[in-house]
Amino acid sequence: MPFREINSKMVEATVVPGQKMFSQRGAMLAYRGEVAFTPNIQGGQGGMMSMIGRRMANEATPLMTVEGNGTVMFGHGGHHIHVINLSGDTLYVEADRLLAFDGTLQQGTMFMGSQGGVMGMVRGQVTGQGLFTTTLTGHGAVAVMAHGGVIELPITPGRDVHVDPQAYVAHHGQVRNKLSTALGWREMVGRGSGEGFQLELSGSGAVYVQASEEKL
Repeated sequence: MPFREINSKMVEATVVPGQKMFSQRGAMLAYRGEVAFTPNIQGGQGGMMSMIGRRMANEATPLMTVEGNGTVMFGHGGHHIHVINLSGDTLYVEADRLLAFDGTLQQGTMFMGSQGGVMGMVRGQVTGQGLFTTTLTGHGAVAVMAHGGVIELPITPGRDVHVDPQAYVAHHGQVRNKLSTALGWREMVGRGSGEGFQLELSGSGAVYVQASEEKL
């Protein structure tokens, strides 16, 4: 179910019988037709382990199951919305940035430390972002939220991309992430994440960066 962008802060999706989609609670702005919204206690397609992972990460973003026959307009908090279409690959995105996504996508949870080692754990402790990242895999569309708009930066072999951890929205592809320090430990006292840390992404894929470091 592809999303149609109404403007930078609203998207519309068509809901058809026999298919479902998931949205963040409170994301529905208006709808037409016979559409039902029910709380999803299993954390989407990822089941119980996905939900547990988000709770451990303090990212227990409530999801709603959207079913029926009609069209739904989504938006949340006046945030900018960016639509990402997946063609069999995996998108890594923080749970609180998810606005809505196709029910065809398999949802899971990845521990950031599994890619970034100890520094991946430091990212969560120092920057205030979760140690876990939500994964969405398969064919379908995802609408994510961000402050001030989103830009997609390509990641190619030999051309690593460095991102402020709090400006990070999502990434996909064969990408490895590693948190590095831009300053010495003594210099970092009293500084924000953007001045002291960089999220280094290498491999082949793309990373989505928001225009503001403000958390959702």
